[in-house]
Amino acid sequence: MTPRPRAQTIAHWQFACGRCTTGSTTDMPAATYKAPYFPIVYVRGYAMTQGEIDQTTADPFCGFNVGSTVHRAVPDRRSKPRKHVFESPLVRLASEYGYADVYEDGYDIVDPEWETTADGKPTGNVLSGQSIIIFRYYDSASTLLGDGQTLDIEDFAKELSQLLARVRDLVCGNPANAVAPADFRCYLVAHSMGGLVCRAMLQNPALDPQRMRPHVDKFFTYATPHNGIDVAGINAPAWLSTTDINNFNRGKRMVQYLDLAGAYATHQRVDLLPEALFPASRVFCMVGTNRLDYEAAAGLSRTFVGNGSDGLVRIENATLHGLKADGTLGEPCAKAFAYRAHSGFYGIVNSEEAFQNLARFLFGHVRVDLWADLEDVRLPTAVQAQVDAGHKVNALYQMELRASPRGKLWYLTRRTAEEDSVACMAHAQWQSDRHHYLSSVFLANSARVNPRRRSLAYGLEFGVRAPDYEIERRLWINEHYEGGYLFRNALILEMEPPPDDATPWKVKYSWQGTGMVQAQTVLDVQPLGDGRVEVVIPFDSHTVDGRGTHKPAHPGVRGQLRFVISAWNA
Repeated sequence: MTPRPRAQTIAHWQFACGRCTTGSTTDMPAATYKAPYFPIVYVRGYAMTQGEIDQTTADPFCGFNVGSTVHRAVPDRRSKPRKHVFESPLVRLASEYGYADVYEDGYDIVDPEWETTADGKPTGNVLSGQSIIIFRYYDSASTLLGDGQTLDIEDFAKELSQLLARVRDLVCGNPANAVAPADFRCYLVAHSMGGLVCRAMLQNPALDPQRMRPHVDKFFTYATPHNGIDVAGINAPAWLSTTDINNFNRGKRMVQYLDLAGAYATHQRVDLLPEALFPASRVFCMVGTNRLDYEAAAGLSRTFVGNGSDGLVRIENATLHGLKADGTLGEPCAKAFAYRAHSGFYGIVNSEEAFQNLARFLFGHVRVDLWADLEDVRLPTAVQAQVDAGHKVNALYQMELRASPRGKLWYLTRRTAEEDSVACMAHAQWQSDRHHYLSSVFLANSARVNPRRRSLAYGLEFGVRAPDYEIERRLWINEHYEGGYLFRNALILEMEPPPDDATPWKVKYSWQGTGMVQAQTVLDVQPLGDGRVEVVIPFDSHTVDGRGTHKPAHPGVRGQLRFVISAWNA
């Protein structure tokens, strides 16, 4: 199935939001259930006050329908934003991918009236595979529909398990879907604390009474505090149960509901997902990096959480890592970064960048995981002399990355020093810490500029900032130029997936340092197994003498960009 063309947007949205959403009338098209277009269950984030809980309850889509008309192109708040209309994740999933909500005559699928009328007659409502279901877990805690008492996060996780079972039964009960219960699959998409509710169900068997974990195909999080919330450098205390803030305490509450006591004792972190329960390769973490536009608590939140955050969640706490059965760390989960706040006008959920990552992760065709492997780090000649004399020298290297598809005014991932989102490495540890996972990019055939070409391509900028060198803890500023780079360049990477198992991948690239050129250099593709292949592109800091000869630069850095490529949704 291919996404719907934009010409059908208005007509389809009228259809998707109307009474005909799930197929209760005879003029509905046949329901479908076909990979990768599985039901999407959205789980919203934390609501602190009773007013916020009631506001959430009064919103049918719990914020998933909120769009945006502004885009903060640069981190300077004094500059006016650029107008950019993003209709919301809900509208875009409907208009471009044929998804629809599940509400009928004012009822949700959890209401008995959704299937049966007051006089006991069936309504004829059915559920298609391309449905968006909102997990309204705050209803019981509101003063509008509930008793005003908030349940524990463990209870939310159990309710999520029950909701997924309900979706499975309805989808499988629709003959037009032609899917057996054992083959049912769905997606979890969550914002903030909603991601912790999902993780509690996925990795704590006691919180999944309906055994729905095997039926979750992919898991996407926006700005989820996977390793808790830190305020003024201190983790949220376990004793602070007021407004359930202790849900973000690592050592007691999160360890408890995520079932990670043993892992926490070893690693002192809870941003871990046991691979035996849910594969890390099926998880995507969208990370916000703009704290300045987060206005919650009159700006106090961003002030106390500080730099390197989205205003509430620190960047370092917003990603996940696989955990092997033997207790050691496995592969990192896919991640991307956007200059977006935790919520608000410039929030991460109502952003084009996050939606494009969501859509490509759910429905895309090629996955690219990017690593930077450092082979040599060269100090300035004068600083190296101090090292040779026995003095202690250190520096912090910042690796930047920006990746974007052709013809778009936004980045799929954006990591820059000014936004505190870079990958960092200390000079003292560089020899033992050479491999750095930077981000993942998912590409989709439907987004090709030229639909007749089989290849997919994207551009990226990679740079290593010149650090502030310290000699015996004293700053060395000779020959230092603020904002300089040890290495900086851009490249175009173009990939052609094989049409069959006997044909290899075709991958080529071109550095853009001397101007915009198409990918021309063919890369040696190395198979890794499990359908993955690897290509490497070397980089090195160099100078050019009067004869045009390239020589290693001091200071400088040498290494390779390593791309792990695989077919996605194959």
